[in-house]
Amino acid sequence: MAGINEEFPMIKISVRNLVEFILRSGDIDNRVGTLAKADAMQQGSRIHRKIQRKMGASYRPEVSLKIQIETDSYILQVEGRADGIIEEEEVIIDEIKGVYKNLDTLSEPVMVHKAQAMCYAYMYGEKQKLHRVGVQMTYCNLDTEEIKRFRESFSFQELENWFYEIIDQYTKWADFQFHWKKTMTRSIAGLEFPYEYREGQKKLAKDVYRTILRKKNLFIQAPTGTGKTLTTVFPAVKAVGEGLAERIFYLTAKTITATVARDTFALFCELGYRAKIILITAKEKMCPLEEMDCNPVHCPYAKGHFDRVNDAVFDLLLKEDFYTREVLLGQAEKFQVCPFEMCLDTASFCDDIICDYNYVFDPNVYLKRFFADGMPGEYIFLVDEAHNLVERGREMYSAAVYKDDFLSLRKILKKYDKKLEQALSQCNKHLLSYKRECDTYQVYEEDISALIFSLMRLGERMDLFLQRNLEFPEKKQVMDFYFSLRDFLSVYERVDERYVIYGEHGEDGRFCIRLFCVDPSYNLQECLDKSRATVFFSATLLPIGFYKEMLSAKGDNYAVYATTSFKKEQKLLLIGRDVSSRYTRRNEQEFKKIASYIRDIIAGKKGNYMVFFPSYQLLSQVYEEFVKIAPAHVTFIRQESGMGEGQREDFLKAFEEENEGSMAAFCVLGGIFGEGIDLKEERLIGAVIVGTGLPQIGHEREILKNYFQEKNGEGFDYAYRFAGMNKVLQAAGRVIRTAEDKGVIVLLDERFLEGSYLRLFPREWEDFKVCTLRDAGERVAEFWEEMEHGQV
Repeated sequence: MAGINEEFPMIKISVRNLVEFILRSGDIDNRVGTLAKADAMQQGSRIHRKIQRKMGASYRPEVSLKIQIETDSYILQVEGRADGIIEEEEVIIDEIKGVYKNLDTLSEPVMVHKAQAMCYAYMYGEKQKLHRVGVQMTYCNLDTEEIKRFRESFSFQELENWFYEIIDQYTKWADFQFHWKKTMTRSIAGLEFPYEYREGQKKLAKDVYRTILRKKNLFIQAPTGTGKTLTTVFPAVKAVGEGLAERIFYLTAKTITATVARDTFALFCELGYRAKIILITAKEKMCPLEEMDCNPVHCPYAKGHFDRVNDAVFDLLLKEDFYTREVLLGQAEKFQVCPFEMCLDTASFCDDIICDYNYVFDPNVYLKRFFADGMPGEYIFLVDEAHNLVERGREMYSAAVYKDDFLSLRKILKKYDKKLEQALSQCNKHLLSYKRECDTYQVYEEDISALIFSLMRLGERMDLFLQRNLEFPEKKQVMDFYFSLRDFLSVYERVDERYVIYGEHGEDGRFCIRLFCVDPSYNLQECLDKSRATVFFSATLLPIGFYKEMLSAKGDNYAVYATTSFKKEQKLLLIGRDVSSRYTRRNEQEFKKIASYIRDIIAGKKGNYMVFFPSYQLLSQVYEEFVKIAPAHVTFIRQESGMGEGQREDFLKAFEEENEGSMAAFCVLGGIFGEGIDLKEERLIGAVIVGTGLPQIGHEREILKNYFQEKNGEGFDYAYRFAGMNKVLQAAGRVIRTAEDKGVIVLLDERFLEGSYLRLFPREWEDFKVCTLRDAGERVAEFWEEMEHGQV
């Protein structure tokens, strides 16, 4: 659908999406999942390449095909890539599918797979003027690499008749897209930036637009006050209106930033922007059942879902433009379909998609409708709070297996299948040998292929079992293990020099083998390559070179430091040089000093303050001392570990209340209140940050340190310092949120005055002042006095 304009309107759809959308029917059935979640992209790509290499000289792999069908109003372009074309006496189109499935149970090809091959057969036959074309379905078991083929021959006329029957069924959807794109494009032409540009905003918007135009990636350090969401969305929308891109994916790490994105798009809609906008919510939160179970026997929304969902989607497209969770749930109830699956189908026709990082980057969750074909799309990725993507990326591409899980599964399954019991025992035997050799944790430089081979054999046995036993009491536990096993094997296919394989005894005593993705950049780049352009932005993307290295494998990415419109005089930044959170300094005397600092800072002005600590332990130790010396007019609350949603809301409500005195909220750095919350105006006037935020020493942190020390000599920075400083910057960013806000930020640790930390300070922190406990309260009082008398 990219490139639609008044003169040469074009609607695009992939072969895969076309046949799956038109030909599917029946139930959602995730009871086995052998052709769904477990069909990992990386595994499938590997087996494709392996099969293609074994074919003869007459075999042409990965052939891109497209056909354009003219209508009275637009051109419908169907495109895709055939896995292989065998150019013999009769040309044969080869469609390869890697599956976790016993091929003996496959008596005929799956219709949607065969339909893909038939589409390519017609497209190639039409291009080469062939009278007859064959199709071949090549199924390969991803565990055993056993192959089963189905071959059939069609006359060109048969293929043409069949192909245009599919096209006729898709016509109403293409018509809708054509008319809607005209409406959207016209609305964008007259769209203006909603406010008068603040300092730096116009340049930033131009930088984003130029990045999209040139098909590049852009990293933006966007301090508070740049209006980063508004200033990135606007040029992206304009680029779509000018045919430079097809749709926008706004990617977030947390619900609150998704809400900001939703409100930004809604603002443009109020100004005349016409677009189909969807907010994708996690499947668990969309499920209308008390306990999620996609078995059509138990779920009325899963039974017959595909028979009804296209009508539900089309009806929704005609009557709504903005698809929130509430809108989608209402429509799903009306048509009795799965709201989450309907949400994904609706997204196929949306212009702006707001979703979690997972839906683009996670190989187990990514939106196959957009990214499974391996072909780049005309998409714009806007990655909000992009600093979070480093750790999220590492987690997405890492996996572990736990020895105890194999024993638990063996107890469950031994009564059902003796061979499966033996396969579990064999895996447990390998893991037991690793466990005995491991003291606390151990990095494995040697090959673990013996374990992998046993795990693959286990996966094969589990496939057979699950296909024969669709219902049994322990099904959920078995399925959870099955998917975890498949995930591990899929990640193993990615393992290269950017991975470290290690074993460890966890704090709970469980032993595991973990595939740890130390450097996620190459895996993330695979996903970035499916877009036209990507814009990474955050208020804490420093040092920007580190994030460029961790989030993209390309060396020609752009980077800009956006200008904040806030004045430096709005804040007072103090660094306490006589205090530290080092472990060697953690004693009662230091706790009392920190508590005294907090008391004196709060005394400067009545209001709400947040105090951040690197751990719950230090928080508790200082809290106990602060309670002893806190003035009577100061109330205090504290963050507790594992707070539920209701407790979080109550915690934040305390900032809304009118207090006669002051309030001190004790929180943890990097926690739920350390970023993403927006306490404007008088709701928060100060933040005290105790310590440099360094992550706790652990096996993975030490692995990161050793890896990057060997790679570039900056092991401690890459593993600890950068991550800690990011938490500090995020916490400090809670204070000044609007042009009217004023506040104090106090960093309590002498290490902030070291060159290794000063070089990580943002430009807005160049005017910091140094203090001690003796004069900190006085400096704060002077700042507020100057504010009160309008001297700033």
